[in-house]
Amino acid sequence: MSGSQTIEIEGKRLKLTNLEKVLYPETGFTKGQVIDYYARIAPVLVPQLAGRPLTLKRYPEGVDKEFFFEKNATQYRPDWIKTAPIWSEGNRRTVNYLLADDLPTLLWIANLASIELHPSLSLARKIEQPTVIAFDLDPGPPANIIECCQVAVWLRDIFEHLGLRSFPKTSGSKWLQSYVPMNTPTSYDATKPFAHALAGLLEDEHPELVLSDMSKQRRANKVFVDWSQNDQHKTTIAVYSLRARPHPTVSTPVTWEEVEEALKKKDASRLVFEAHQVLERTAKKGDLFEPVLTLKQKLPKLPGIAQGRTEAIESELAAPAAAPSRKSAARSSGSARTRSATGKKARKV
Repeated sequence: MSGSQTIEIEGKRLKLTNLEKVLYPETGFTKGQVIDYYARIAPVLVPQLAGRPLTLKRYPEGVDKEFFFEKNATQYRPDWIKTAPIWSEGNRRTVNYLLADDLPTLLWIANLASIELHPSLSLARKIEQPTVIAFDLDPGPPANIIECCQVAVWLRDIFEHLGLRSFPKTSGSKWLQSYVPMNTPTSYDATKPFAHALAGLLEDEHPELVLSDMSKQRRANKVFVDWSQNDQHKTTIAVYSLRARPHPTVSTPVTWEEVEEALKKKDASRLVFEAHQVLERTAKKGDLFEPVLTLKQKLPKLPGIAQGRTEAIESELAAPAAAPSRKSAARSSGSARTRSATGKKARKV
């Protein structure tokens, strides 16, 4: 690509600038290549972003230089760019978030050197209603993504016992994430305490590996199950988004077989994907995260769950497994066994 180009795409004129500028110094990956990646991944990325308030993480001088978050859409934007006014409690004002509803908007955003894309778990038109429950599984060194795989499998098995499907993806950085699609009427007042209770239950049963609070003193060699992302005022990295790492890695949807194989082999490299690899995977596998947009599920009604009590889920797990709402994703191994810290008899979930 030359330094600058003006293109017409889907009837919109767009000026792309500084295309030869290197944004990933270690690999020589340029701004033009960032835009090219987002153009090629758009068929699966745009549906994941459409209608969601979007926070940009911009690196105008490259991933090794200073960055800034941008929530409020810049006033210097084409008139065809859509925004959504959302009240911000923290800022005590209305923020006009960008909506990346189409390819021209996505490329305009990429041209701002917005390497990372962080959408809401809600649609702007129903900002109080999350469409998904998200869990960040964040390892404290020397733990890494392999320990995250073990925690993710435990989470998956609990969800399946409750009749829910979950879908894993890499963060594109050092950790793993697990998404449980809802796509039915709910609220953060329901999903956040549920996530909190589940994180607490995992810590009770696996205190040697799992942590449910953000204590830096206790993080070493444990996986922090971050339930707090399930909040109207927070965002998380988008599936298929680039990450600002030394290499152009991507938050990549993976299969449960891949998670289990990485865990079995203890090979973290199996869950690291760069931009070109993600394009190749998507061409072969399609959009592994498509069910997160379409699968309709409901949280079970559990006494005490609104208070985030672990006992609410624990008592439910003692009952026979619920029938899954749909056929479970293919798996290569059976259910995991969990044991409580109080020494209760192991149960199968």
